[in-house]
Amino acid sequence: MIVNDADITFLCKEHFVFKQIYQQYDIPSNWERPQGFESLCKIILEQQVSLASAAAHFEALKKYIGEFTPENILKLTSEELRACYISKQKSVYIKALSQAVIDGTIKFQEHGNMLDDAIRKELIAVKGIGDWTADVYLIMCLQKKDIFPIGDIALQQAGKKLLSVATKEEVLAISEAWRPLRSLAAYFLWHWYLCEKRKKKGEVE
Repeated sequence: MIVNDADITFLCKEHFVFKQIYQQYDIPSNWERPQGFESLCKIILEQQVSLASAAAHFEALKKYIGEFTPENILKLTSEELRACYISKQKSVYIKALSQAVIDGTIKFQEHGNMLDDAIRKELIAVKGIGDWTADVYLIMCLQKKDIFPIGDIALQQAGKKLLSVATKEEVLAISEAWRPLRSLAAYFLWHWYLCEKRKKKGEVE
């Protein structure tokens, strides 16, 4: 589990920015997703769109095919995928993942015994999976504790605002000091970003 009392105490003690977030908005949720094919497909659909849109598209696809398997994804025509609001590009990506699972290129069942870098290498070998997708899978599905998804726009914005820097490269450089708890650091920054958005909407005090 990424969010736990001991790690929170350490991170807040060592780095004021997280103490500040904790005092303002309490602790982040432990965002966790199931491991495997279905979750990775959903993360692919979340690339460069809102989470709400991706969730709607994913649910439409899941409802249409019934059992969510690589075999059933590969049976779908372009027209069927388009009817589920899946773009042409992302259709290519989830079919590439489906084929990789069937071929044994992706071995979800072995990830528990693999190093982070080895899992990342395996994932990004599939068309449509880059660093952001791999990072989100590592952090949320495998609950790896030292992942910092710098490709995430919300994380960049939170980091730049809270750390008073101008670029994502500067955020990434500062994040090196947060090892080996960069995943928890990322959760805190996401938590701050989401709370700030809700605050602007008048949903939190």
